[in-house]
Amino acid sequence: MNGIQTFLFGGAVLALSTFTVAFSRTAVYADAQAGNSGTFTQRPRMHRMFGAEAPLISIALKHQTELNLTGDQVATLEKIRTQYQSQTTPIVEQLRSVEGEIRSLLQQSPANLVQVKLKIEEAEKLRSDLRYLRIEALENGKSVLTAAQQDQLKSLFASMRQNFQRSHGQAS
Repeated sequence: MNGIQTFLFGGAVLALSTFTVAFSRTAVYADAQAGNSGTFTQRPRMHRMFGAEAPLISIALKHQTELNLTGDQVATLEKIRTQYQSQTTPIVEQLRSVEGEIRSLLQQSPANLVQVKLKIEEAEKLRSDLRYLRIEALENGKSVLTAAQQDQLKSLFASMRQNFQRSHGQAS
């Protein structure tokens, strides 16, 4: 009976470890893919681009002519984007490091679950910081636009989303 319990416990630990490693790698990959050079808004993936935290500042800058942005608006939006990127770069690097530490801890046998939990909490705090900075940048960016420009940007965004969904065979 003791051998069966050991086998089941070992299987559960292995399954948990596998899940944690797969999840953490997926999360870091998804976060890393959301930006160039380790930042989150420079090169959005399509799944992020049309999510709740889409890079509206980058879209506005890309379509500045259609939105009739003034030179001051363009300069302010670029400043917000640059500031966001400089704030997030060190956090992204920290997150990658912490995820690497988690992977290393999980390769030990047996894994130190207390340390793993602490590192997971540290990673989640970094993700939370990144999410807040993203929202802050978006709100600052929206405040630069007039109400008409915001409406036009929303329409442009909705059109881009529909085109994306159609090109990928998704229902509207």
